[in-house]
Amino acid sequence: MKTFYLSILLSLAVAVYCVPISQVTKEDENFAESYLKKFYNLTEESGPTVRRGISPVIKKLAEMQRFFQLEINGRLDADTMAVMRKPRCGVPDNAIGHFSTFGNHKWQKNSLTYRIENYTPDMSVSEVDDSIEKALQVWAKVTPLRFTRIYSGTADIMISFGRQAHGDYYPFDGPDGTLAHAFAPGTGIGGDAHFDDDETFTFRSNRGYILFMVAAHEFGHSLGMAHSNDPGALMYPMYSYRNPDTFVLPRDDVKGIQSLYGPNPDPLEPEPTSPTTPDACDSTMVLDAVSTLRGDMFFFKDSLFWRSNPQVNTPQQSLITNFWPEAPVNIDAAYESQQSDRMLLFKDRRVWAFSGYDLVNGYPKSISSFGLPKTVKKVNAALYDKETGKTLFFVGHRYYSYDEAKKTMDQGFPKRLSQTFSGLTSKVTAAFQYRGFTYIYSGPYMFEYSLRTGRLFRVLRNSYFLRCTNF
Repeated sequence: MKTFYLSILLSLAVAVYCVPISQVTKEDENFAESYLKKFYNLTEESGPTVRRGISPVIKKLAEMQRFFQLEINGRLDADTMAVMRKPRCGVPDNAIGHFSTFGNHKWQKNSLTYRIENYTPDMSVSEVDDSIEKALQVWAKVTPLRFTRIYSGTADIMISFGRQAHGDYYPFDGPDGTLAHAFAPGTGIGGDAHFDDDETFTFRSNRGYILFMVAAHEFGHSLGMAHSNDPGALMYPMYSYRNPDTFVLPRDDVKGIQSLYGPNPDPLEPEPTSPTTPDACDSTMVLDAVSTLRGDMFFFKDSLFWRSNPQVNTPQQSLITNFWPEAPVNIDAAYESQQSDRMLLFKDRRVWAFSGYDLVNGYPKSISSFGLPKTVKKVNAALYDKETGKTLFFVGHRYYSYDEAKKTMDQGFPKRLSQTFSGLTSKVTAAFQYRGFTYIYSGPYMFEYSLRTGRLFRVLRNSYFLRCTNF
């Protein structure tokens, strides 16, 4: 009997706050063992508990930590437990590295058919049709594959919406949890994609699951793609919110699908450059922005950020829009306003303010709402000074001072950087404060200052806080 690879995309990758586990409970042990059995082939013979530290369990924990780029210690620590608690895909994580495929499971032809068997009541027929077509075109644009829709008979890729037990021995689980699943290329059910109709699917709104994003991921499986451990990849196990109108298939996915089918020999038009996921181990990387938020440090680069908690060992990488669905990407600056308990993100002439995960009413606003001159086209970096309650806005070789309490710009500004920050001759690219020190980034370097005295203590690489996790 032919074995098909089932891949299940689970629910929204909500942000999980990594908190230390002071004591591993029996519930934690049971959950972890169930997780390892399901995703890492831990067998009953491996031992009854995680606490006892039986070597097969340690080995499986290490495998899981390696896949998610955690510290490989074989322990059920805070980082590991936090990742285990995230909604995720139901297929085992047997691939190490970035893109992976289902081996020889690929279509032996480039012309494929698809058929939409039924529709979800959440969306109009035209919206479903458009979402499915565009999701398939994500893969067609970079390969020789071409998709033709048929309206009767059996297509290569049969697409349907169903609830609970829906005829394939892999029942759905009701609202949230499993969103959809698809089968690797092959005869019979091979290539088919099923969507859980207990979910709320949407065309463009982030108040639900965007069908285009779910379908594009699932069709990757229909074509032979397995999961990637690249957080920026479409084939990462978790659901990711992205704007369908601006979505470009990430480089990791392009490499994966072209390893199966080759490149598109006849592109209709030049495609935008496929984004590459930033690497914390890249010593030449220039960060877009750095900020604190409720004790954590956020390092922004392109469409992603790393989140580092002082109480955990490794920073976790995530898409900006997974955390703040209405946020811009490729931002210019960011800072935490402790006066209003908000995170502010800057891009070009606009600023977005978020309370928790939600966009504050009235935003985005013009950066001139702070009192910056209208001649300022962008803010290069922003820094909140906890001691004075002032926020510094860095623009070119100058900076402004904004009084958070009075909500007015201070007199006597802008000032030249050299008036306050000795040794700083280049433009500021990011800035933040930590444990009483001020850190100013300029390119791949970071300058450690006392803001009160202006004294420069050290010049460091920008990886000083953003630890490389290439274990």
